[in-house]
Amino acid sequence: MSANSFNNHNKKISNIKSACLLLMAIFNIGSGLNGQGKDIGYMSSGGKLKPLQAIQDIRHYTINLDVNITEKKINGNCIIDLILSKQTDTLLFDLVHLLTVEKIKVNGASVNFTQMDDKIFITHKAGFEAGKQKVDISYGGEPSVAVKPPWLGGFTWAKDVNGNDWISINCQKEGGRLYFPCKDHPSDEPNEGVNMNITVPADLVVAGPGLLQKTVLKQNRKTYSWKTNYTISNYCVVFNIGKYVVATDNYTTINGNVVPIQFYVLECDSAQARKLIATKIRDSRILEKYFGEYPWVKEKIGIAEVPNSGMEHQTMITFNNQFKYENIGGQDYSANLYHEYAHEWWANKVTNKDWAHMWIQEGIATYAEALCYYELGGQEAYDKIIDKHKRGIRFKKPMVGGEELSEDETYAGNDIYVKGSFFMHSLRYLIGDAIFFPALKKLATDPSTTYDNFVTSADVEQLFSKASNMDLKPFFNFYLRTTDVLDISIKQTGYQQWLLKINNHFMDLPVEITTNGTTERTMVPKDGLIVTCTMPPLVDGKGYYLKKITIL
Repeated sequence: MSANSFNNHNKKISNIKSACLLLMAIFNIGSGLNGQGKDIGYMSSGGKLKPLQAIQDIRHYTINLDVNITEKKINGNCIIDLILSKQTDTLLFDLVHLLTVEKIKVNGASVNFTQMDDKIFITHKAGFEAGKQKVDISYGGEPSVAVKPPWLGGFTWAKDVNGNDWISINCQKEGGRLYFPCKDHPSDEPNEGVNMNITVPADLVVAGPGLLQKTVLKQNRKTYSWKTNYTISNYCVVFNIGKYVVATDNYTTINGNVVPIQFYVLECDSAQARKLIATKIRDSRILEKYFGEYPWVKEKIGIAEVPNSGMEHQTMITFNNQFKYENIGGQDYSANLYHEYAHEWWANKVTNKDWAHMWIQEGIATYAEALCYYELGGQEAYDKIIDKHKRGIRFKKPMVGGEELSEDETYAGNDIYVKGSFFMHSLRYLIGDAIFFPALKKLATDPSTTYDNFVTSADVEQLFSKASNMDLKPFFNFYLRTTDVLDISIKQTGYQQWLLKINNHFMDLPVEITTNGTTERTMVPKDGLIVTCTMPPLVDGKGYYLKKITIL
């Protein structure tokens, strides 16, 4: 999700939440904002991993659903393949209470279960042995309707301009449990991918993750069978429905692999497809330059037009900005299209293990926008967008506020976007381009930090520390775990003598100091340094750091 989109709606969402809380207090509705009761608009994914789920390693999901658009209902089953690390008497999965579980089989045998508090507890007299388990959960009902998609998720039941049904699903905040049974925690993805068999009216089309395997027409209903073999986040396991046509092209990656481009565009907007795909190809080249080959070369580069702002849904990112572009360096650019595409690397390939470290996904994807600005408009364009990011920082809370946090606990405010981006800008200055860019590409391409291997802020810090041969932990802690800025004082100590000091010094930092028209990069030690010049020196004039300066 993009910083601009989130920032524009953040205040409105806050007002909605406040209103809901007030109504709950007046009418004693209960704790709906925490996923209980009827209101599930503020259910939040992640948090502390439950012991019963910690022993479950999810391998694969198969989701079979019939979508009744007239009644706004879904009905079907979800098959979960998993490996238990040890014996247990209970299997635990997540599913919103609005959907009713009808029956469950484990390894082909019917079992007892209890559905409560947005959870499914499955029990068996003999217990469940360590090793492979196949859980088949039949369920259905009326799923939640999105309050403010994609920020407050659920199903969006819309119509296009010609009156055709147009449906999207968003569940990043709430998690996949919003519409299918799952282990809903960012630390576990289905390593062997997902199969989705979605049945809709025959005149509509389903866009999904991975590759379309087949379609089956039966009695004016058509089933679309999608399959991805890659590991995938729960909130990316979604589909979209519309009166789509599929505009196609091919893209040859930086490593010479040919990947199909598929744009699921509304029939009424098909004239816009060629320009958007051309933009996508150009953006692909920019992203591959800095972050390595497109991550999903065995499947597709997918885009689906949806009735809400875009999301980073793996191999089928969603897009809706009414095909409006801004001009950068004489070229068309869409922040919605580019930012969500950058998430194919930063979120979908490089994935935070815990929502507490969400800045890795959102901050670096936002910094990727600045790199695009540089490629399209040069240094001036880069400087302007970085300055915009800096001015957008609100310092309301640290970007990393602890460990094992829910998505909601981390996502308040847009600093994980813009401060995350500016942090990368500062880090780049600190260690230099010759180290920064290869290290950033290594983070995006190394097997230890990609696909099945999730990351935390400590992993990112250690990678850059090793690359630079510096201890960057104090720098990371200052930016990520505080809301502080550099407190710089400049004090005249004698004739044309000035003491420049970082009062909240946490490590020696290089700073550009301009004196008498000359700029030099100089290390500032704990006790500060003496600068000789006729006037107070200009410190960090180009703005590489977050700082306040006091002249004494």
